[in-house]
Amino acid sequence: MNQAKTAVIVRDSTEKDIATIQDIYQYHVLNGTASFEITPPSIEEMRERRAAVVAKRLPYLVAELNGEVVGYAYATPYRPRPAYRFTVEDSVYVRQGKHGLGIGRALLQAVIDHCTRQGYRQMLAVVGDASPPSVKLHKQLGFELAGTFKAFGFKFGAWRDTAMLQRQLGEGDTTLVTDDTQPGSL
Repeated sequence: MNQAKTAVIVRDSTEKDIATIQDIYQYHVLNGTASFEITPPSIEEMRERRAAVVAKRLPYLVAELNGEVVGYAYATPYRPRPAYRFTVEDSVYVRQGKHGLGIGRALLQAVIDHCTRQGYRQMLAVVGDASPPSVKLHKQLGFELAGTFKAFGFKFGAWRDTAMLQRQLGEGDTTLVTDDTQPGSL
C-alpha cells in the first residue's frame, strides 16, 4: 500500500508511547533547530512532561501511520499567571523521513480542536529557527505571524531566530469572560 494514501490516525498518547516520543524528539534535539534544547531529555523526563500536560487536561497526542507512531503533538499553558489562562502553546514533532505525509497537519488540527472544545481562546506557536515548514503548516491552519525574535537562541554554532505565530480559538477575543471563568472545565 502506498504510504502517502494511508490514513494518519491521531489518538491520545499513552505511557507505552513515551520511548517512541523520546526517540522522535531526541532526533530533533540532536539534529535540528526547531527545538532549542541541546541535550535530549531522558525517557523519564519525557514521561514527566507528558504527565504534567495530561494533568491539566490538555492534549498530548500521537499520530500513527501503518501502526507505527510517527509523530506527536501537545499543548501547554502559555504562562502560569491567571490572565494568560485562556492561552496555550502548541508543539508538533514528526519522525524524520515522514514529513510531507500530512502527519503534522493532522496532529496540529487535533490539538486545535481539543483546545477549542476546552474553552481556550488563543494558541501560540513558538517556532525555533523560524523553520519555514513549521511556519507554513501553522499558517495553513489559520495562524498568523505575530513577530520574529532575531538571534534568540544559539545552537550549532549560529544565532537562531524564533517565529511567534498566533491563532484565535473558538470565540477568540469576540466575547468577554468573567474573572472566575476557567478553560478546561467544559
